Amino acid sequence: MAQQYRLDSVLLPQGWTQGALVTVAEDGRISAIETVGGTGGTGTPQEVERVSGFVVPGMPNAHSHAFQRGMTGNTEYRLSARDSFWTWRQAMYGLANRIEPDDLQVLATQLFIEMLKAGYTSVAEFHYLHRRPAGDHYPDGIGLWDAIIAAAAASGIGLTLLPTLYQTSDFGAAPLKPEQARFASDTDWFLRRVETRIGAERSAAPAALRTGAAFHSLRAVPLETLREAALALRRIDPALPLHIHVAEQVQEVDSCKRHTGRRPLELLLETGLLDQYWCLVHATHATPAELQGIAATKATVCLSVTTEANLGDGFFETARFLKLGGRLCVGSDSQATVCPAEELRWLEYQQRLRKKRRAVLADKLDPHVGTRLWRDAARHGAQAIGQPAGTIEVGRRADWLVLDGAHPSMAGSVADNALDHLVFAGGSAAIRDVMVAGRWVVKERRHAAESTLQARFAELMKRLAP
Repeated sequence: MAQQYRLDSVLLPQGWTQGALVTVAEDGRISAIETVGGTGGTGTPQEVERVSGFVVPGMPNAHSHAFQRGMTGNTEYRLSARDSFWTWRQAMYGLANRIEPDDLQVLATQLFIEMLKAGYTSVAEFHYLHRRPAGDHYPDGIGLWDAIIAAAAASGIGLTLLPTLYQTSDFGAAPLKPEQARFASDTDWFLRRVETRIGAERSAAPAALRTGAAFHSLRAVPLETLREAALALRRIDPALPLHIHVAEQVQEVDSCKRHTGRRPLELLLETGLLDQYWCLVHATHATPAELQGIAATKATVCLSVTTEANLGDGFFETARFLKLGGRLCVGSDSQATVCPAEELRWLEYQQRLRKKRRAVLADKLDPHVGTRLWRDAARHGAQAIGQPAGTIEVGRRADWLVLDGAHPSMAGSVADNALDHLVFAGGSAAIRDVMVAGRWVVKERRHAAESTLQARFAELMKRLAP
């Protein structure tokens, strides 16, 4: 049955609107929006739910590794004067090889609840845990995939599952190391499993579940294998979301050049495969020519600034990419921080520190930095994960956040600067209610499952601690 909502103040594609009557169909999509003006409630029908506060699109999380929630806070100590991504990776492998499906479901459910409360209403799970720790398959083949799907259902978050192809340990088709045995995926097995999942989804038509695919990196998938698999996936679903880590680390770029004579982004661009259905994760060490090439393909770039900072990756040339018409979205990646407002704040702050000026990423259409960043990241994040979200308009899913205008972080705010307050004055503290696919999953800052999950999560984290 359709449900109507009277929104006092809502960010629509054309801008802020005071007073809108929004109809949400049974499938969770918006079927009508009528501007009614004002915020008065007299004469409002009993069946129309009144929503006070500032209503904004929920943020898609375009890049997540849920199992890494199990190491948050446990790697912030010094091993040597040359600690880096590559030393952190050994701790990540240690955790990855101790996670079982039940553990992953608990971790992911807790994480997805945290995402919802922070403002992420959907997530792309870049998932490369496929096998048992010894390297053999689980009896049903995809127990770890199912753990992620079950966690999304329990939390109510929208999910794009990205089963990830992972075959080599470095450029030159170097064999996988023992600690990477769980990640191994044969191309034919991988394609069959993805096709089966997509077929099941077409039959069931789930409201907030989508399957895409990912290639871990050019280190982990030889270029010819990537090309063949990408073309096969396109035959399965022409609009399938495809993601890949690329050019995150200088060492990665240098190794690629040694083995191929090309930089990793050069190789990807030369394949001619990139289009609006691809998402390039990090692209930290992109040249100006590569940024221009990416922008021309209409592919998205997903930045996970808090993870990139945590791992010492480097700075992405955000201002340059946006001037080229590039499409940016954000993700929580290693879960160093689970907060889209913080990702966007530090996206801007990186540029301020480099350029020594303020409001770097605002533009003439959106002079408010928070509004510009939130709107673009939500819209392009929905593109990246292949979900009908990211904006509040007819045909899109009703994924939205309600910002509490009475919260101290919103004090003195009006609609035009509400997102500036969210991004720069309080993070997610002002988020009062969260809706996904027309269903309230967070009300008054509480999720229905969080109290019952708390003890199980605490026990698991104690067991997983190094």
